[in-house]
Formats: sequence, C-alpha cells, structure tokens
Amino acid sequence: MANQNDAVLEALSLAIAVRIPVLLWGPPGAGKSSAVTAMCESAGFPYEVVIASIREPSDFSGLPVVGEEGVTFAPPRWATRLAESSSGVLFLDEISTAPPAVQAALLRVVLERVVGDLKLPDDIAIVAAANPPDQAADGWDLSAPLANRFCHLDWQVDTSALTSGLVAGFPVPVVPEVGRDWTRQIPLAASQVGGFLSVRQSFAIQPPTDRSLAGRAWPSPRTWEMVCKLMAAADSVQASPEAKRNLIIGCLGEGVGLEFLTWLQESDLPDPEAALRDPKSVVFPDRGDRLYAALSAVAAVIAADPTAERWLAGWKVLSHAASEAPDIGAMAAKVLAQVRPEGVSAPPEAAIFMPILQAAGLFK
Repeated sequence: MANQNDAVLEALSLAIAVRIPVLLWGPPGAGKSSAVTAMCESAGFPYEVVIASIREPSDFSGLPVVGEEGVTFAPPRWATRLAESSSGVLFLDEISTAPPAVQAALLRVVLERVVGDLKLPDDIAIVAAANPPDQAADGWDLSAPLANRFCHLDWQVDTSALTSGLVAGFPVPVVPEVGRDWTRQIPLAASQVGGFLSVRQSFAIQPPTDRSLAGRAWPSPRTWEMVCKLMAAADSVQASPEAKRNLIIGCLGEGVGLEFLTWLQESDLPDPEAALRDPKSVVFPDRGDRLYAALSAVAAVIAADPTAERWLAGWKVLSHAASEAPDIGAMAAKVLAQVRPEGVSAPPEAAIFMPILQAAGLFK
C-alpha cells in the first residue's frame, strides 16, 4: 500500500530539483524536518537549518556595519557557508512561528536569495516547514506576500507507513535528475496556462480576501510562472499525476488549482510534433481556449528548435487550424515571426496573419 506522503515527497523533490521555494505544512512531530534532512543527505546536498522562530530580522536582512565607505549589511555565518558551497539547501524551519518582522525580512531571502549584502548562488534551493497557526507554539499566520513566494505542500501522518518504518526503517527520499533539457518543456506548459487564462482571466491574480487563507497558496503571475516550471519538470521525468496535482494546487490554491487541473484533463490537446509532420491529419479543438493552447504549443516546440523546415511547417499548421479565426492564432503567429530563421521568407500561409504581425512591427 502506497504511503500517502509518497506523492508529497515526489513533489517536494521536484521543487528542490528546479529550485522553486517549497513549504511543507503539517502538525508538530510529523516528520517534516526529518524528511527534508534525509533528502539532503541522500542527495549529498550541503544544507543549513535555520529556525526562523528564534531569529531576528537582522539574521536575514543583515547586521548593519558602519565602515569608511558607509553602512554595509553583514550576512550571518550560515549564509556565507551556503554561498561558499555554491549549491545546497536552505531549510527554514518553524516559519509559521516567526513574528511579522522576521517574515518581512524573509521576503527578499526567499524571492531573490539575498541575505544582507550577500547574494546566494542561484543553485541554492529553499525549503521551509510550518505548523498550522492553531497547532504552533505562539503561531502566526504567514503574510500573503511571503506565502505567495512558495509552493505549499501538505504533509500527512500515515499510520501504516509509520508502523512499517519503525520496524523496517524509513525509505530515503530521492531528488530526481531532471536533466539539462527540462526547460524545453516550459513553453509547452506555458501554452496550457495561456489557454486556461484566456477564458479565466480573473484567475491571473487573485489575492486572498479571507484572512484565514492569506498564509496559503494563491494565484498570481509569480505562481503561474512557478506552475509552468514545475509542470515542465514533472513532465520531463514522467512524474506521477498525484505529484503533479500537489505541485499545481500548491502554487495556486485548491480552488483555482482544481479548476485548472480539470481544464487540463478535458482539453485533450493534439501532439504538436504530430501536427508539424502532417497538419491535416490532426484534429484541432473547436473551443477558442483549447485551440489557443494547441497552437501556442506548436509555436513553442518550433521556438525550441527553429529550423527552416519546422518554421515553414508551423505556418501550415496555423493556416489549417486558425484560418477561420486568425485572432486565436495571433499569439502563435507572433512567436513564429520572432523566431524566423535567417534568410527564410514568409510563406503564403502567413498571409492571413500579416495585418496582426505588421501591427506588432514584426513584418514590414
């Protein structure tokens, strides 16, 4: 029987692999810190554990030091050790018991990886753990800006996994190798996000109005970008549907996340590479949002490998699928115009998009 935290660990490992800040929520003593520590040790990552609840704002914003050239903000020793390692994990434990002033100091650390005047390497992953405020010692709700910087994952207490682990030992979490080309999947994920938001425009940004939800995930341009990266990473390693679901809901919140997942499940988009090989053999969706996503996916795979042959084939796809609705194919047409191979002229199939491209200054 599968451990209900397996998909959470899989999602956590993917977020660490692509350096998306991730926050584990769960009751005290549930094993969150142990899981993160075991994952770091199994992967050979240097890591620093910083208990946010017992730190001062200066531990993250830097200690002011007056010198001959003015005031500098000296980073603490844990930050310099991480910087010297060039890669690793910063584990912010007990973040929900950090007072508001400390949370404010964490904003730049989590988003920009800057501690005082020290810029941490981009290869540093940030993981945090928190107890729900009603279960934490002197707990605080996370501020909405800080919450919006994380992918939120819920850690469960699985009794069967606990009993077997106590007897046979707990499995060691593994961080997957996503490979160097995982980023090639990002435009495909972005095309799906774009298709969804074309008909759900109010979901582009939706700050929480209920104070009880302010400290959890909510949709914004930042978290939609995180979704694109995490979907791309998940697809590159063929992650489980449960892990992918956790990542999407963890970035967007349950309401918007479930609606986006339903849209993905029902969209049934054609394979963009198959469309390039034979445009007339592919059935494109009739609905505008799904057609937008399908054509954007075609443009994305061409942009990733813009040979002359693929570029010309892309115009045939757009002409075939969007001849009756060139406005829906406008975004894909703009992408193709921007990646035009040198010395290649626009084919006749691009004619229906010329007014849009000329207005955008992409063709004269």
